[in-house]
Amino acid sequence: MTTLSASAASASPISTDLTVMILTFNEAPNLARTLSQLTWARRIVLIDSGSGDDTLKIAAGFKQVEVFQRSFDSFAGQCNFGLGQIRSGWVLSLDADYVLSDELVHELEELRDVQARGFQASFIYCIHGRRLRGTLYPPRTVLYRREGAHYVNCGHGHKVVVPGALGSLKGVIYHDDRKPLDRWMGSQIQYAHREADYLMTTPRAQLSWNDRIRRSCVVAPLVILPYVLLRKGCILDGIAGWRYGLERLFAEIAIALALLERRLAPVAGTEGPGASGLAAPQERHPNSSEEPQ
Repeated sequence: MTTLSASAASASPISTDLTVMILTFNEAPNLARTLSQLTWARRIVLIDSGSGDDTLKIAAGFKQVEVFQRSFDSFAGQCNFGLGQIRSGWVLSLDADYVLSDELVHELEELRDVQARGFQASFIYCIHGRRLRGTLYPPRTVLYRREGAHYVNCGHGHKVVVPGALGSLKGVIYHDDRKPLDRWMGSQIQYAHREADYLMTTPRAQLSWNDRIRRSCVVAPLVILPYVLLRKGCILDGIAGWRYGLERLFAEIAIALALLERRLAPVAGTEGPGASGLAAPQERHPNSSEEPQ
């Protein structure tokens, strides 16, 4: 983690010049838990994509929350719109199912202005509140200076581009998505189509090692379950660990099917999704927390 200078040690805490940004779409099963760990925040900007459940009702119960509604076009588009509503020096960008640990809340309350342009946080994955020993969810840049930051789409997901050095936060975030299984599965199919488009159109030399394995269509589905259960130790987490392993298996199979569909389409004389039986994406308001890793 970045070392504080003498002047930084005497500066005001970052939390006094910070806005929290959250994207939502039908996040009633998650939002209250997330917001309950943000009562210290002076302002929370919520970018909603047209929720039809109790998401906005829950948000209204927290006085710091200010809601902006915008039709979903892309994750990067939603986030960049959100940044346009923020004037504070720092941004804490969260998904609606990210629950800050008590340690991280205390760290943010005490963190002083530093030379780093942003900070990454690590995650503990939860299945209906049960914490897992391991996860494939990578660290993400969640805290950063507003100036110069912007979001870009990357495959099915998105990421923030922060000019300058990044530090690491000691406290963790709990990733605990409790939305219904059928919605999760539908979202994975949507993401699979986006990921397949990204893998097929990106030059192989520009793909990460993991993406090259995915592009093969064969290896990732075969190795993901034993990797999660044995290498990550999730087999010791009982049914929660098996649930997580099977979730990752489903996600990799969906990506492999979407890739095969695109490769078979010219042979079959068809164009676009649907030939293999994998449904084309319909919902236009996905949530970034559901993306496969």
